[in-house]
Amino acid sequence: MLMPMAMPVSNSSMLSGVKNLQTHMTRYPGVVHSSKQSLQFCCNDRIFLEKTCRTHSEIKQRCRCLPLNSKNKSDYSALPNAHEDEADVSRATLIWRAIKLPIYSVALVPLSVGAAAAYLQTGTFSTRRYLVLLVSSVLIITWLNLSNDVYDFDTGADKNKKESVVNLVGSRIGTLVAAYSLLIFGFIGLSWASVEAGNMRAILLLTCAVICGYIYQCPPFRLSYQGLGEPLCFAAFGPFATTAFYLLLGSARLHILLDKNVIALNFYSLIYNINLGGFNSEIHYIPLTGTILSAPLLVGLTTTLILFCSHFHQVEGDLAVGKMSPLVRLGTETGSVIVKVAVLTLYSLLVALGLCRALPLICSFLCALTLPMGKLVVSYVEANHKNKWKIFMAKYYCVTLHTLFGVALVAGLVAARMLTIRHVPKLVFL
Repeated sequence: MLMPMAMPVSNSSMLSGVKNLQTHMTRYPGVVHSSKQSLQFCCNDRIFLEKTCRTHSEIKQRCRCLPLNSKNKSDYSALPNAHEDEADVSRATLIWRAIKLPIYSVALVPLSVGAAAAYLQTGTFSTRRYLVLLVSSVLIITWLNLSNDVYDFDTGADKNKKESVVNLVGSRIGTLVAAYSLLIFGFIGLSWASVEAGNMRAILLLTCAVICGYIYQCPPFRLSYQGLGEPLCFAAFGPFATTAFYLLLGSARLHILLDKNVIALNFYSLIYNINLGGFNSEIHYIPLTGTILSAPLLVGLTTTLILFCSHFHQVEGDLAVGKMSPLVRLGTETGSVIVKVAVLTLYSLLVALGLCRALPLICSFLCALTLPMGKLVVSYVEANHKNKWKIFMAKYYCVTLHTLFGVALVAGLVAARMLTIRHVPKLVFL
């Protein structure tokens, strides 16, 4: 505070001194040389003083921009040029982001949970059918990612998104053709598995899942722009996909020689026999139990959490193009509360399903071990929901939670089958 007050005094006194020195030089020419040296020293002193004051003023101005009262170092990330390196991201990094490899866990987890639930029920596992379904699911998830980039490019939502496939490739048409080609091949694989298993209910459920993905992002529907993406995601990856994979991997078609048709019904399977010229084709339809009606709810919750958290760093861009995602409507602070409620709901539901024996107790125990990861997701979102640079990583924390929870669920279902005292799920309907 003393420096600005001293400035007028210093300037006026210095000017007065220079004038007196010039008068002294005219009266006493003999000392002109020494006076010139004094004048030069005085001028140099004035220049130094002005530079010092100017520097002080600049420092003071910069300090006004800094959040000095903040205890959180992340507040400094909002300053200009705090993330200049974001503009210099390497092409390899952009390609990695565009591939979104961790996101493909949303294809692996529903399939694996469905397979584990089928193994719990029947004690059988078809490796070939599992691999065909896995490849087909990956192709369909790739269609979702590519078509999403194309349609977000059309609306301008991905205008400044460097890792957008359309921006990287430079061809909208090429990306769109590749996307729908992958969808066709993926659906052919799903159809083959359904025919091979002889279960048409499964292909109907998978068709519903694909339709959810289409109306989520593709014109003329684009329900994600109305904030309906999360319910569609929950239905597609939870009840539809997980249940369908359970039906496909639990059903079996056997060809045996019988003298007459036999229709048998036991606790585990419904067998239809169709006479085909002396050979009977047996189609084993696996029943729907409390386990397979419960597990997809957990899978749907963790998958939806990934989608929800992916919106945090895109609020400004979504708002600019009219994409009314839940976080655009509610704000990031309310969104962080919703994340906390969602994680609490996930583990509360897990405990409830274990206590009512819809899930094996070993399954509930193993899934409960992922609780620290759930707490990490909640704390990270609460701490960084206002920082769009840091909150970008929230969806990857959710992917980790989704993967760990899925692995624990699969391990629990498999372990329940292998235990001596086996968990016998309650039959709901066939």
